[in-house]
Amino acid sequence: MKKFFSFLLAMVGLNMPTACHHQSFQSIGVDEFAEQLNQPKVQLLDVRTAKEFDEGHISGASLLDVKSSDFISRAKNLLDPSQPVAVYCRSGKRSAMAAEKLADAGFKVINLKGGILAWLDAKKPTVKGSAECDVFTTPSGKRLEFHALMHGSIRIVFDGTEIQVDPVTKLGDRTIDFTSMPKAQYILVTHEHADHLDKQAIATLSDDNTVLVTNRRCADMLGFGKVMSNGDKLQQPHFLLEAVPAYNTTEGHLQFHPKGRDNGFVLNIDGMRIYIAGDTEDIPEMAQLHDIDIAFLPCNQPYTMTPEQLVKAARMFKPKVLYPYHYGQTDVSSLPETLKADGIDVRIRHYE
Repeated sequence: MKKFFSFLLAMVGLNMPTACHHQSFQSIGVDEFAEQLNQPKVQLLDVRTAKEFDEGHISGASLLDVKSSDFISRAKNLLDPSQPVAVYCRSGKRSAMAAEKLADAGFKVINLKGGILAWLDAKKPTVKGSAECDVFTTPSGKRLEFHALMHGSIRIVFDGTEIQVDPVTKLGDRTIDFTSMPKAQYILVTHEHADHLDKQAIATLSDDNTVLVTNRRCADMLGFGKVMSNGDKLQQPHFLLEAVPAYNTTEGHLQFHPKGRDNGFVLNIDGMRIYIAGDTEDIPEMAQLHDIDIAFLPCNQPYTMTPEQLVKAARMFKPKVLYPYHYGQTDVSSLPETLKADGIDVRIRHYE
């Protein structure tokens, strides 16, 4: 009988937590969580559903539903395991589940106690709409991220280096909380229009080490900035930057973006070439572009291109991956199929 009871106790013990079991992640309150988001290289992850995310999320978050069957495999593709991950959900339960899974997979994780409900109770800001992160690997094996913010605003992260393109805090009823993102090492501004040049966003993202690159007109308006004109090149520690033309060609639209004033940019980052067109139509200079891996082309008349012009532009230099952006109410849904035969991978993201 004594042996029988010893056996039962042993079996029960297998299903009970031991005194040496420790939670493999840290749950913290709203204020501390917000402070962590201001630290460099912290990766913010929303683990709710797409519907919940679109209704309101913390700015800068990537979306990955913890209940998806491939959660960990997708997380390994999306996240850098050498950098900390901050997770949240609605009330903290799903994010605790996600944090446990991520920690078991080798990530260092912090969890928002009380979730986004606690965040809102503390009067912290959120944004509506989708925000995707696309991840690429450079030829040397380094991580390159593109975050869809809105309209012409793009966040690029390369090997921990933060690059912000045309950051704008508010557009109509949409806002971006740049305070939740790391300071930018580089800010690129294509031209002076209010949906591309925002002094508040620049101030929020800048510190003493931030390099702002723009055209002469914007530098004069801001009182600072490295000036580039069409055709100029600027070597920086993390990339080579080329300023390329961006202008209107359609009669009646020439005043919006006159030739020679504004810039598009080509970034040469660790063996990859990224073209950010700025506000432009399908100008002949695009035919001189070469070996473009990733391109961002605008699509909203009367200010930039029609879908037909965008197709013509893409066929001039045939990027491997193309993101239509700055498209407002323009329907760009036909572009992936239209350019499929050209071997161009068109990806629609939320750059309204």
